[in-house]
Amino acid sequence: MIKFAVGYQLPEGEEEPLVDIVRFYRDHIAEVYFSWLDQSSGRSSLINRRGMVNWSGQERMEQDLAAIRQMGVKLDLLFNANCYGGKALSTYLANSVCSTIDHIGQVAGGLEIVTTTSPAVAHTVKENFPGIEVRASVNMRIGTIKGMQYLSELYDSFYVQREFNRDLDYIRELLEWTRANNKGLYMLANSGCLVHCSAQTFHDNLVAHEQEICETVNIENWTPYACWNYYKDKANWASFLQNTWVRPEDLDQYDGLFPVIKLATRMHARPGMVIGAYVRRKHYGNLLDLFEPGFGPAFAPWIIDNTKFPDDWFRITSTCDRRCHRCGYCRQVLDQVLRNMDEL
Repeated sequence: MIKFAVGYQLPEGEEEPLVDIVRFYRDHIAEVYFSWLDQSSGRSSLINRRGMVNWSGQERMEQDLAAIRQMGVKLDLLFNANCYGGKALSTYLANSVCSTIDHIGQVAGGLEIVTTTSPAVAHTVKENFPGIEVRASVNMRIGTIKGMQYLSELYDSFYVQREFNRDLDYIRELLEWTRANNKGLYMLANSGCLVHCSAQTFHDNLVAHEQEICETVNIENWTPYACWNYYKDKANWASFLQNTWVRPEDLDQYDGLFPVIKLATRMHARPGMVIGAYVRRKHYGNLLDLFEPGFGPAFAPWIIDNTKFPDDWFRITSTCDRRCHRCGYCRQVLDQVLRNMDEL
């Protein structure tokens, strides 16, 4: 049975605590991944928003991680920033990694996995914590056997490059190598990002330096994110269907390929809804709501009705040649699934 890795977030206001969601779906959750407080990662700081610090955040997070691990769920610490600046090879970074892992061990009882984009961090963990699994972040875009071979001494497992999510035959080829070499292979199911995004490196670097950028006078009246700009034109919306996400209804196609599938929930407004949809293998509503980023505001008042997909959707999109510029299938499907909420 496929289980899930879900992202931790500190509860704010009346939000349902992630620890309660994990407890409810305990039989379906294998791992909880998280970054540590205000360290650079692939997402925003957990406790610092433009200088406004959640001073009780660390204590709450420590309690939650301990409770999650007591449920038998593995903890996965993220050092997945795309850039660590001048400290990228430093003993400062190495000491910070070791100190954080030691502290989590003390307050939560241990740590099973570190997921990182940094070979330097991977080396540090391997040298100092040989019992911890070191996993290559999806942000590294490792999608070939060669790519895994190059870093096989540093990494025990790999998130497959998202662009290959719908190519099951190719995944089986990668899986054959990982099994023969005692490595693990994992997938992120609900990324809303553009396939082959030409601005991904730029965007990932922005996130890595987000605290600095938020305190800087930046260019006015310009959105730096390629996806949000691209979707301003409705003529481009068919591209959304050509991305890397997998619908909950199609997840069983991956049974036997991935023991654990990652769900992006660290920044999602409704993580319980996302987890529930993938556990049930069913989502009634706007498909955009399942992903991170979700693009609901970019498409509004239009939605993508997840119940209207044709029966041949997965069969065709998992076996096509990915030459989207010469194929009209997704545009035809878009016409079928789009709904204008203002007209209902």
